[in-house]
Amino acid sequence: MNTVKTGMLLAAMTALFMGVGYLLGGQTGMLIALGFAVVTNATAYWNSDKLMLRMHNAQPVTRESVPELYGIVQELARNADLPMPKIYLIEEDQPNAFATGRNPENAAVAATTGILRLLSYEELRGVMAHELAHVKNRDTLTMTVAATVGGAISMLAQFGLFFGHGRDRGPFGAIGMLLAVFLAPIAAVMIQALISRTREYSADRMGAEIARDPVGLASALRKISGMAASREMETAERNPATAHMFIVNPLSGRGVDNLFSTHPNPASRIEELMKLANDPTFPRGGGARPAGTAAPVQQRRSSIPTIRRRR
Repeated sequence: MNTVKTGMLLAAMTALFMGVGYLLGGQTGMLIALGFAVVTNATAYWNSDKLMLRMHNAQPVTRESVPELYGIVQELARNADLPMPKIYLIEEDQPNAFATGRNPENAAVAATTGILRLLSYEELRGVMAHELAHVKNRDTLTMTVAATVGGAISMLAQFGLFFGHGRDRGPFGAIGMLLAVFLAPIAAVMIQALISRTREYSADRMGAEIARDPVGLASALRKISGMAASREMETAERNPATAHMFIVNPLSGRGVDNLFSTHPNPASRIEELMKLANDPTFPRGGGARPAGTAAPVQQRRSSIPTIRRRR
């Protein structure tokens, strides 16, 4: 089913590419955009995970560098019956996380240093379980492709703004150019929003099942959605097309359901998780830190390595 969804996404993004090309350069522009779309779609399928991690300066994590995070992901991957994903760390104060990869065998999860400092052990389990739910549901391919192609559409529209002059303009002239420049990125965001918003609820529920603890994820969402509004994430601001990949919106952090939001209202997500917590049939058994393990992540800041930011 997810293969069909990915195919539909690629078709929609390709059509949007061609529409932008037509507005900018008529039939010639449409053909050029089609070629650009084919290359972008192929790149997105095979390399979008690497591009996503590079955009956010993510650095690999080992068991020795951040043992608590590594141990949490290892345990949850076992619970979810998934291969051990690669783990990455992003040097950003904003608390956030995402998953990427075209399939579970090539998956990666990434967390910011800010989220490690903010959350307790139980809350971090909830967040990582949510990201592994995206991997298990095979959402990561569709969401990462949407990020890559959405960014390319915006780039194509901006290219038209600077280079679409004279006879090369499409049949609608300057009006068509303006429509492409301003409406194409909005259309790409709307497609991303339709993908992301429906899948966040599903990943919340499955993540709670993987961690066997809906309260941990609910508490984490409450904390990080509040902090995201006050702490700008530099790499996300430079790459807004990737916003829907994160567990909460890294651009604004607004908890408002609206047409252009890539995420559901955090309060609505928390409410759904608390319903699970109050459901006597929901499976229990997770959330507590195993006896004899290290202190919660937020109490062991010295274990978080300093990552040199790329310029």
